[in-house]
Amino acid sequence: MSFIQLAIIALIQGITEWLPISSSGHVLLAADYFALKGRDELLINAMAHLGTLFAVLLYFWRDVSRAISGGFELIAAPFSKKALSSSAKLATNILASLPFTLIIVVAYEALMPDATKSALRSVWTVAATTIIFGLALWWADAKGAQSRKERDMGVRDAILIGATQAIAAILPGTSRSGITMTTARALGFNRTESARFSMLIGAPLLAAVGAYAFYQLGTETSPEGIATLTDGLIVAGLSFVSGIVSIGALMAILKRMSFLPFVIYRLGLGIGLVVSAPILGLI
Repeated sequence: MSFIQLAIIALIQGITEWLPISSSGHVLLAADYFALKGRDELLINAMAHLGTLFAVLLYFWRDVSRAISGGFELIAAPFSKKALSSSAKLATNILASLPFTLIIVVAYEALMPDATKSALRSVWTVAATTIIFGLALWWADAKGAQSRKERDMGVRDAILIGATQAIAAILPGTSRSGITMTTARALGFNRTESARFSMLIGAPLLAAVGAYAFYQLGTETSPEGIATLTDGLIVAGLSFVSGIVSIGALMAILKRMSFLPFVIYRLGLGIGLVVSAPILGLI
């Protein structure tokens, strides 16, 4: 693969992973355009996710440290009579957000026929989900005053927000970050808190997705390909840098304005795909 192709895919992954515009949809379109298949797609996918994972861990290192210390507090909780700290509650909410999505994703990978999986990866799916969930984000963001913060979040909230990740895992174009931010906004959380919690619960899921891609890579029955480990490291590095910039930009934007720019972008992209797909031969 050329450096330009690697850079484009890495930058797309890094920029879109944490924005509510769907990294999977964008990367899928780019991979199809560059004809990435089999081992090459698995390698690039795994390394891109690795880069964006480290980006969110670094940017939110204080929250990650709190969650880790809170996890140890939860382990000791049965032997302690102390009330749970805010760190332990954060760890509880992150853990509560994961099981439903993991069960659905495992069942999807194990039971869903390959033909159905391929059909769901079509440009029409990306276009439809981009538009539909873009409108959902607009509704949740504009429906009224929302001022809840992390301290107001209960386990029920975390489960509901986390469960929506299953939709994004199955339908490209949904946007994992977008649908979790949408749910958080609908539950009354403010914009920056919605984005922060979305990214924190995305980290373990992103690690699982990346690990699964590495597993697939190691068990690939037709290992031929043109992408090398060096290519993958380039993708990881560029995804990391662009991911840091993307997170910072999103958090700065949400302190000043609504999600409307992302909604407009999603609607424009979805309509553009519907119009241009037959012309560009994406179907």
